Amino acid sequence: MFSHIMIGTNDLDKAKSFYDALLGTLGVPPARVDGHRIFYFTPTGIFSVSKPINGEPATFANGGTVGFACSSPDQADAWHAAGLAAGGTTCEDPPGVREGATGKLYLAYLRDPDGNKLCALHRMQ
Repeated sequence: MFSHIMIGTNDLDKAKSFYDALLGTLGVPPARVDGHRIFYFTPTGIFSVSKPINGEPATFANGGTVGFACSSPDQADAWHAAGLAAGGTTCEDPPGVREGATGKLYLAYLRDPDGNKLCALHRMQ
């Protein structure tokens, strides 16, 4: 359904360090830098971080979350730990199992250095 997701940053170098570490836990290679943007290419789509082209400060979405698929709870925990070590902050409940209308999920939440809300998600069997 999606070709790419792009979020904003106010510090491209800091964002690259953070996302290289975070997405590395999911097997994604380091970002390619293109001027004011960085791109992470995967077989299923592109994740990008950009300084706003209008020159205004980047802000995060209130109510917005970018979710990353994980193959196991251990991978979600490694993702969360890498994000914290790279300058992210934890948010929501601690990583763990949640049950809801969509079934049993293992979730871990972070905010990146710019405040964007991120989630590692593993669908439990």
